[in-house]
Amino acid sequence: MARSVTLHDVARAAGVSLATASRVLNGSERKVAATYRDRVLAAARDLQYTPNLSAQAVARGRSNSIGLVVADIVDPYFAAIAAGAMSAADEADEAGLVVTISVTDRDPARELSTVHALRGHRPRALLLAGSRPTDPAADAALEAELRHFADTGGRVVLIAESTIDFPSVRLANHAGARDLGRALHGLGYRRAAVLTGPAGLITPSERARGFIDGFGPARIYREDFSRDGGHRAARRLLDDLDGTDDREPTGDVDLVFAASDVMAVGAMTALREAGRAPGRDLGVAGFDDVATIRDITPALTTVRVPLEAMGSAAVTLALGEHERPDPVHIAGEVVLRESTPARRA
Repeated sequence: MARSVTLHDVARAAGVSLATASRVLNGSERKVAATYRDRVLAAARDLQYTPNLSAQAVARGRSNSIGLVVADIVDPYFAAIAAGAMSAADEADEAGLVVTISVTDRDPARELSTVHALRGHRPRALLLAGSRPTDPAADAALEAELRHFADTGGRVVLIAESTIDFPSVRLANHAGARDLGRALHGLGYRRAAVLTGPAGLITPSERARGFIDGFGPARIYREDFSRDGGHRAARRLLDDLDGTDDREPTGDVDLVFAASDVMAVGAMTALREAGRAPGRDLGVAGFDDVATIRDITPALTTVRVPLEAMGSAAVTLALGEHERPDPVHIAGEVVLRESTPARRA
């Protein structure tokens, strides 16, 4: 069996000391002259050297990784945040930070066990993305776990509004939805339905509250904060409007606001299944401006959010020199499109 290439082999091939080779390949903060650095990297490539990450983590107290914990990697919202975090990590560390992704499915117990497991891998930082639950017991348990990680030198950044006291990247959910509500009211819409997530999630609840503050009273339909949740919420709305099981119709609406673009996609499908054309029969709006909605017809009115910038900002906070940096506040931008044409007076 072929012998594994060691750091000694790389140093010998590059013509440098073992200490210099180690500084280049093991992420030392001490600077190495560019000439030596290039020689070490070239030798490592030629020899196909693979560093022992476990040994590095023990020696330094930290691995060269960042753990990103998201609610749902299939959701383009979290995929964009992950892309921003990976890009920032590549740019921030010449030794090559690795971003690992774990998925919680919005389950607080799974999130807690995931954070506990990640602590054992000694990442440099943990980034938690996703709407926080309004559950004091779950928050307390998670905060205790994160405190243990931070007390041993790890960095924690939350990409969400939260009651947990750690550095954070916060999206202006209420303000963005409020501005959207005002803009749509200005287009002539007067009877809205809001499709949002469970009452225990901060993000969709803030968006629903913000929209109503800007637009005025609206019907509220709560389902899962997902595409299928948007579909189910729209079906319930249509049942109320049309009347079912000998029930009388309960009025009319001219606008549907979904608390995320993926919920809006599910709602538009439900409307079409019921013979109602989004944009023509009912206005439809979402929130986030994720890339996948660019293929939707009619084009979806939404609140544009710089999702990749949020992931990048979280990495910057995690790698920064200040242990208690101020929160980074991210604003959204209302984008009016064909799904909400102006209504006649």
